[in-house]
Amino acid sequence: MESAKKSGIRLELKTNLELAVCAASADFVLFWDKDTNLARNLEKQGLPVFNSADSIEKCDDKARTYIELLGRVRQPETMIAPKAYFESDFSEFVDFAAEKLGLPLVFKECFGSFGQQVFLCKTKDEIISHISEKPFILQEFIASSAGHDIRIEVVGGQPVCAMERINKGDFRANVTNGGKMRAYIPTDEEKKTAVDACNILGLSFGGVDILDGNILCEVNSNAHIMNITECTGIDIAPYIFDEIRKSI
Repeated sequence: MESAKKSGIRLELKTNLELAVCAASADFVLFWDKDTNLARNLEKQGLPVFNSADSIEKCDDKARTYIELLGRVRQPETMIAPKAYFESDFSEFVDFAAEKLGLPLVFKECFGSFGQQVFLCKTKDEIISHISEKPFILQEFIASSAGHDIRIEVVGGQPVCAMERINKGDFRANVTNGGKMRAYIPTDEEKKTAVDACNILGLSFGGVDILDGNILCEVNSNAHIMNITECTGIDIAPYIFDEIRKSI
């Protein structure tokens, strides 16, 4: 809100409920959420939504992200679990995945944030213990990047800033899980990976997490920017507003 004011934009804060029950009137919507049905409804009203509902949807579903980027950006080898609406027997799938990906491997529910619903599984029984009716993927464990990754913020197809995250107590580098952060200068290859991922997914802005070896971990359509702003001293919000101005 403060950055919008400094950028000469009168930004009004609205809750999901307010937008769900009332017709919106604005030049654009900065949609800092993952409710894609609401985002699509706003788009149907003729409002430019940033990021678009389609882009948010592609990023929010880890299986969908993997498919969209497959063969275009390097990712950990991944297996997508068959879809199920109720408790099912996945033992055959788990057996095949363990043989193909090796153990330990990473279990991820398809929907989640802050590194939650992500587990390092050393045995087949551990994998099975995390399975519910929720969709999930199994991924190759990049051991060299345990507790370490890079977050690159991309706006308008350009890398704006980056930070390195290190967690000595967890294989997940997320700051919310105890990771520490420091400013980072990404390589040209890492910048290209981040920009390519955002362009392929149709993002006006996004936070891209990259593992050691320039392997993409995930893409965030509405990543929290306070941590990286605090870490790097670069306020990303004005870049976002500039990109929105260009787009509308």
